[in-house]
Amino acid sequence: MAQTADKMLLEGVSAVSNSSLLQPGFSLLNFDGHTFLFGQKGWPKRSCPTGVFLLDIKENELKMKPAFFSNDSCYLPPLRYPAICKLRGNAESGEYQYIIHGGKTPNNDLSNKIYVMSLISKNSKKPTFQCIEKDLGGDVPEARYGHTINIVHSQGKSMSVLFGGRSYTPLAQRTTEKWNSVVDCLPSVFLIDFEFGCCTSYILPELQDGLAFHVSVARKDTIYILGGHSIQNNTRSPSLYKLKVDLPLGSPAVTCTILPGGISVSSAIVTQTSDTEFVLVGGYQSDNLKRLVCNTIVLEDSNIQIVERESPDWTPDIKHCRMWFGSDMGKGSVLLGIPGANKQLISDANYFYILRCKGEEDKEEELTAQICSQTSTEDPRDSTPFEDSVEFCFSAEANRFDVDDTDTYNEDDEEDESETGYWITCSASCNIDSNSWIPFYSTEFNKPAMILCSSGAGHWVHAQCMDLSETMLLHLSEANVKYFCNEHIDLNKGLQTPKKVVPLKKQPMKPLRKKTTMKLTSPVKKSFLRRLF
Repeated sequence: MAQTADKMLLEGVSAVSNSSLLQPGFSLLNFDGHTFLFGQKGWPKRSCPTGVFLLDIKENELKMKPAFFSNDSCYLPPLRYPAICKLRGNAESGEYQYIIHGGKTPNNDLSNKIYVMSLISKNSKKPTFQCIEKDLGGDVPEARYGHTINIVHSQGKSMSVLFGGRSYTPLAQRTTEKWNSVVDCLPSVFLIDFEFGCCTSYILPELQDGLAFHVSVARKDTIYILGGHSIQNNTRSPSLYKLKVDLPLGSPAVTCTILPGGISVSSAIVTQTSDTEFVLVGGYQSDNLKRLVCNTIVLEDSNIQIVERESPDWTPDIKHCRMWFGSDMGKGSVLLGIPGANKQLISDANYFYILRCKGEEDKEEELTAQICSQTSTEDPRDSTPFEDSVEFCFSAEANRFDVDDTDTYNEDDEEDESETGYWITCSASCNIDSNSWIPFYSTEFNKPAMILCSSGAGHWVHAQCMDLSETMLLHLSEANVKYFCNEHIDLNKGLQTPKKVVPLKKQPMKPLRKKTTMKLTSPVKKSFLRRLF
């Protein structure tokens, strides 16, 4: 492949007391040139109950400011690995919204809901969103994650196109050994009409295998699907699919064409550098090999061209890290993250870089309409430790608000979410792993049963790791008694000094009022008394 001449620049970013919220699976939303984080780690805390943050980058320092929802908004949980795309209004107003579908909650439950999110207040001190849950009918897509959603325009009409992803094994097919296993969703293409609230699914013969963590870019009435990972075959598709959607007055028509020149990659990130040009970075080309090569994707009319381009000067930390993740920031820039374990001298959870794909001279150039969409990248729980990292790629730019430092989110004010999670290492003998765990008690479904140890400030442990029988677990949950885990029960006994038992002083009871016995009066005395009175 011929290489393009543009040189990409890599810059380090230092996060301020909040980098642990930027974990694999997050996504970025871009409203009026301002970047917002969606899909934080864990459930939202008191400092930011919405779980949505304004990202402020000044002098290579990253800070966060809580965002707010209007009173008429529905509840929007923090979703990791959802499908997100931008829905534009009419050309005159220039307003747009974001469509959010699927994803994982902090409890690892999958969502099948679809939300429409818009910015209604642009006040830099208090940015406010409105979120509406859409009711759909027809062939509604099942709950999933790792999929993509795009907007196509044909004959004056617009529709959303959803494809790919993963879901949990259906309940009827679950076994004890594979209770939490995931499978690729069927390779159906869903057309979603938000105007009438209906969905229609299409099965195309060209799409045989399910795909997840793939890349999709759209232009007018055409969507190009590149790469992706099939968990059933453990392969990365080298195919390049072209979906063309025709929206006449009657029923829509969807056709698929397999094109040559695809790339076998998963978990890649796409950023848009011009109206017709995109840059593909990151991802994995095998289970244990990151893809350090970059490509330029050019869309013109009904054709696509993929050209290899010169890669940036990757730092040793990036080259040798086991995984990486990130998101598109818009303006041809990408936010990349690597685990902090690669830098032993610094205590932060993750470390971040900004990759500028347009070069130094074009850093401040404004982008035209952003129409690219990409799935969140693969969840490490579903694969080997080297498997697809969990990037997310969307239109978001690193422009700045005048952030008041007093309003900046401070993670140190919050409790550690990991201490109350279900997948913690509760003790030295803990053997609970999210990848291999199966229900042990009859009361368990998708999370292990836990019990509170009353030692010190208290901490949660897995009932299975404490060798508790189901009868004892039920008794402890119902009885009003303190429980001490296996590691603290002996310590608790040893530290307790026998208390001197003070004998209770019995208060003397007041004597009961005794009734005096009436003396019987003789008849002689009675007659004498009658004479007196």
